[in-house]
Amino acid sequence: MSITTSYPGVYLQEIPSGVRTITGVATSIAAFVGRTRRGPENTAVVINSFADFERLFGGLWHESTVGFAVRDFFTNGGAQAVVVRLTRNATAAAFDIGGLLLAANGAGAWGDNLRVTVDRTVSADVAAQLGLTVDALFTLIVVELGSDGREVAREVIRNVSVAPSARVVTSVLDAESQLIRAVGPLPATPPAATPATAPTTPGSDGDVLNTDSYIGAGRQAAHQGLWALDQADLFNLLCLPPLTLGGDLPPQIYQAALPYCRDRRAMLLVDPPAAMRVDNATTTLDSLGLAGPDARNAALYFPLIVAPDPTNQFRPGTFVPCGAVAGVIARTDAARGVWKAPAGIDAALPGTSALTIRLTDAENGQLNPLGINCLRSFPVVGRVVWGARTLRGADMLADEYKYVPVRRLALFIAESLYRGTQWVVFEPNDEPLWSQIRLNVGAFLQNLFRQGAFEGADPRSAYFVKCDAETTTVNDRNLGRVNIVVGFAPLRPAEFVIVQIQQIAQAQA
Repeated sequence: MSITTSYPGVYLQEIPSGVRTITGVATSIAAFVGRTRRGPENTAVVINSFADFERLFGGLWHESTVGFAVRDFFTNGGAQAVVVRLTRNATAAAFDIGGLLLAANGAGAWGDNLRVTVDRTVSADVAAQLGLTVDALFTLIVVELGSDGREVAREVIRNVSVAPSARVVTSVLDAESQLIRAVGPLPATPPAATPATAPTTPGSDGDVLNTDSYIGAGRQAAHQGLWALDQADLFNLLCLPPLTLGGDLPPQIYQAALPYCRDRRAMLLVDPPAAMRVDNATTTLDSLGLAGPDARNAALYFPLIVAPDPTNQFRPGTFVPCGAVAGVIARTDAARGVWKAPAGIDAALPGTSALTIRLTDAENGQLNPLGINCLRSFPVVGRVVWGARTLRGADMLADEYKYVPVRRLALFIAESLYRGTQWVVFEPNDEPLWSQIRLNVGAFLQNLFRQGAFEGADPRSAYFVKCDAETTTVNDRNLGRVNIVVGFAPLRPAEFVIVQIQQIAQAQA
């Protein structure tokens, strides 16, 4: 931009450097979709610990498989997760206190443990500020009781009213309460002082989820079920635990989740059916119907894991491995990077006490060429992840995205560049723009190269960025397009280690 000169002297002007740093996105945010004891329904909620899950979703519950998967995720090194609660025919506990209709914040029988008290002790100053009389205000005290009858949570919502005002009870509860909501029309007069009151109508946990709960008609358009994850800005790993403990997830749900993961640049972690064995692995894999190019974004881990079940007096229970594997992936990403295969003797599975099937080398050799990742148990090392192939990893397919770390690295680069080049939109489409693109994308890839993400002894052999008049022709510019070509040389895991031993024949002196 030129400076208007009006007087003799020195003029200063700041010139943009053209540097727009591209930041790598997170690589191991795991999404979990399924039934929980409590929490908002069809809403993607970000949590950063299992304590968050216990507080918002009720913790472990024998009717839910999601809680155990989330537990295994954080036990094995996970840092951040997105949880979507689904229900089927569940209802919320309801209260009728002097005509004031309240309901638990979320469906489920957990609301039966709520107690609501109405206190008429209010602030005269607040009433004056609101232009109301003292008699128009009241205080709600909401208490949640534990299974032993002891108080586990308490909320005191002061100075609320049923009359239109800044403290109308409906809006105040929506903003300030985690336990309760006002529903239905408000009464003309506030309720009288009332001691701790149990729900008038008990809540219900509803029925076991079915296929429609995830992918039923209208779910996608309403951003519900599986597509409630549209509300999440980013997730990298998708875990879909089965409908019940010991059961299986219907293949139709996996089949719908696979293209969704492709579109969201995420990996789908597939759990083996409970009846899967080494001798029926091929037919079981075929029954899932996860084939085609989209299968690059999926990986199956076998067998199931055994871990203590706190909901059953800590007896050993059988659980799906998706949560534990997602935790291992997150731990490996933090320690080594997304380009390191989340497998090997360092990919241990803490929190597991056994595997349902103790695989041998020969059995592992049958499953690995099919693209099935094995969980193995070794002396001293313990239980580990012992495979890093996608569902396009079968030897006969010879897919370029045969390995999990290669596919995840490509997804990481794609998502980072997608977000890091948004500034390009509507810029003048000519050489100055192209040079800025080459500079910034090249700096991003150079940083990955220095961290050891690519194969090659020098940057020229490790990656390239091309954006010029050759990639963006005159016709492209007339159509408003700029084309950026990015190539990289991925590192593939050393899946087979061959040691050759030979005797040295000593010559006679």
